[in-house]
Amino acid sequence: MNIKKVQKRLDIRFGGNVHIADTGYSFRLTGTVDTWNQVVEAGLMCAKSGSKKHIVNDITVPDLEKPCVIQPKISDAALEGRRPDVLVIGGGVVGCAIARELTKEKMEILLIDKEYDVALHASSRNDGMVHPGIDIRPGLLKKKMNNLGNALYDKVCKELDVPFVRSGQFLCFKKISYLPLLVLTIPYWNLTAAGKAHVITGKTLRRLEPGISPEAKCALYFDGAGTVCPYGLTIAFAENAVDNGAEIALNTAVSKMEVKDGRIKSVSTNRGTIYPKIVVNAAGVFAEDIAQMAGDRFFSIHPRKGTNAILDKKARRHIKTIYTLMGTQSKSGHTKGGGIVGTVDGNVLVGPDAAETIEKEDFATHKESIESTFEKHSHAGQWLTTGDIITYFTGIRAATYEEDFIIEKGRLTDNIVHAAGIQSPGLTAAPAIGLQVESLVTELLGEKTKNPKFNPIRKAIIRPKELTDEERANLIKENPDYGQIVCRCEEVSKGEVLDAMRRSLPCDTVDGIKRRVRPGMGRCQGSFCGQQVIRLIAEEKQIPLMQVRKGYPGSEILFGEKGGSREFL
Repeated sequence: MNIKKVQKRLDIRFGGNVHIADTGYSFRLTGTVDTWNQVVEAGLMCAKSGSKKHIVNDITVPDLEKPCVIQPKISDAALEGRRPDVLVIGGGVVGCAIARELTKEKMEILLIDKEYDVALHASSRNDGMVHPGIDIRPGLLKKKMNNLGNALYDKVCKELDVPFVRSGQFLCFKKISYLPLLVLTIPYWNLTAAGKAHVITGKTLRRLEPGISPEAKCALYFDGAGTVCPYGLTIAFAENAVDNGAEIALNTAVSKMEVKDGRIKSVSTNRGTIYPKIVVNAAGVFAEDIAQMAGDRFFSIHPRKGTNAILDKKARRHIKTIYTLMGTQSKSGHTKGGGIVGTVDGNVLVGPDAAETIEKEDFATHKESIESTFEKHSHAGQWLTTGDIITYFTGIRAATYEEDFIIEKGRLTDNIVHAAGIQSPGLTAAPAIGLQVESLVTELLGEKTKNPKFNPIRKAIIRPKELTDEERANLIKENPDYGQIVCRCEEVSKGEVLDAMRRSLPCDTVDGIKRRVRPGMGRCQGSFCGQQVIRLIAEEKQIPLMQVRKGYPGSEILFGEKGGSREFL
């Protein structure tokens, strides 16, 4: 990067109010601008200037305060004095994959997350697509991790007993004149993407995917694409890590670190002070905050918000795979533009969009996002209707200004490993990131002793609706709880709900059970099954009904007794 040329461009764009300096290990931006979008614009301008160094963005907006991190309400000494070999910060799919990978070695692993459950941020707020890597520039680390991770999915999901479907993905085009060009690109895609690419003409396309719009005249089909339940996979990684000796401490937030002579000596949390040998930073949108506490901040995260809509299962008849009509996508170079995704659970996801935000925990969904997403993707699937929406959700992606992953040892602090900037395709890359971080950690520890008790196999909760009639009858005969239906929409039994609360990573909230065995995921969104789930939680955990939470502390569902009677629910 020619820093003088970059400064000149910044002066022209921001009137001399933004300055860039070379710190030796990154480029640091300072100054003031009028809006948060201008903060991001300045960072992206510098990142596009060809530098191999990361951008640290300290530009401020007068009168715009950065939101405070939402802290757990718990405060105790449960972790005081703990001395794990490795402290993993972050319970998303990447953090849990890392923890599971580390348990292959003989070491003490402690994973902490400030939320009440794993997979509550980006890892439960995405479309579950396993990407073939077609829209990632060759040479980026995330391209390498995507393709390596994609190749591991069949093995990992088989070991963890997680549903995974290589459905494939169609990129559709409006003009048949594109066909010769698409044929010419096949060698490139076969060299750079996960799986193989195929050119599909309109007639064949309509046979394979009858729901695709008549506007689509030809398509590229990528057979390496697939779908998985993102929070289901995260939970599976976490359970297998615990089964193999790792410990997961939830409701645990890092407040500060003691760093001396280039090493982290201690990590202070709301549950006590921890003294780890190695710290792994897998904190998602908070990765920059953790790096700063560790005295090793050489990158910045600019959160990017995206909204998806979930459609009723009846919409699934219109789609077998994943498809998108090119030419209707976002003009931004920092979003894949979303698509229509047939999920492993039988629903359809539409989205996401992309919008820069200063908020790292604002999961609000806005009408405009849904409307623009549906308008865009209705060109690919003319059958789309907002009447099929049963719910929607918003996620925040942890983008760096370089739009690439950071998986490396600390630059200024010796005993930290960063897995940062893990936005899409982070779900796809997670198995490969786990392997890479495990290698870096064992290198730092200077020792590598295999855990002789490591077992990669994790059995999922039994799903009676997936069994044959004979198998289901035998199961119910053995345990009648599997014959008592709690959720009609998703055909979830009492036995499954109880199983969810008795796993190696247990849960005690309505939403926690929802993520594990799906009561409340159907059309009625818990109107029928919600009260039964509340009762089962209260009975299993031996707590009053009014202490049962939807999710976060403070989200108790019941507030009193109806009509003065104790007979409710």
